Amino acid sequence: MRGMANEVLTETRAQVGIVRINRPDKLNALNLATMDGLVAALTGFDRDPEVRCMLLTGSERAFAAGADIGEMSDASMVEMIRRDQFSKWERIRRVKKPIVAAVSGYALGGGCELVMHCDIVVAAESARFGQPEINIGVMPGAGGTQRTTRSIGKARAMDMVLTGRMLAATEACQAGLVSRVVPDEHYLDEALRVCHELADKSPLALQHAKEAVLKAFDTTLSEGLEYERKLFYMLFATQDQREGMAAFLEKRQPVFTGK
Repeated sequence: MRGMANEVLTETRAQVGIVRINRPDKLNALNLATMDGLVAALTGFDRDPEVRCMLLTGSERAFAAGADIGEMSDASMVEMIRRDQFSKWERIRRVKKPIVAAVSGYALGGGCELVMHCDIVVAAESARFGQPEINIGVMPGAGGTQRTTRSIGKARAMDMVLTGRMLAATEACQAGLVSRVVPDEHYLDEALRVCHELADKSPLALQHAKEAVLKAFDTTLSEGLEYERKLFYMLFATQDQREGMAAFLEKRQPVFTGK
């Protein structure tokens, strides 16, 4: 893997861009440099025409155990406002290609919020998810109160945010925070398998479908349905639509080119 200040490692496998958080001595805590590296890696792969999907992971012990508290413990309110550290998260939210998270161990605080920026979440049975910021006198700041509530509902979100309680992988999956749970030894292989499955599909259809699903968070049902319909019609201007439907009628596998 090639590194970005060694805190974020990247590589490509076929048409999958792999991004790994690499701060094992800090349980992959997300400091400013790490977030810069993550943004650069994910947006770089998003621009790369050879990459169709991204995998985001950490280590077996921790996906990311939260923010780097030592970096902010002595900061004033004015310093935090000037730092504007959460603006980086908006750039990840705007990534167009699918992001698959492979999660093992702890995904806490900023780590859990980072998971919720991904589109499909494959979790090892050992994974633990939580928003424990309340235990150090603060609260989530990178979407933990908003995305958690939209993902798993008010009751569970309040439980996580107000008590700091962690969810085991199976409970997180049942609640809607995680897409699928697999044995610890298979979580990374399963996430890669999902990525390669996505890479075989039409890139334009994937991006439009992701955009439409995310729109449901930001609008009413009627506006979302209208938005979905427009994106659906737009895909009929693509070669991939013609290839996909022709392949279906001819009973063969389609070959998508992203055009």
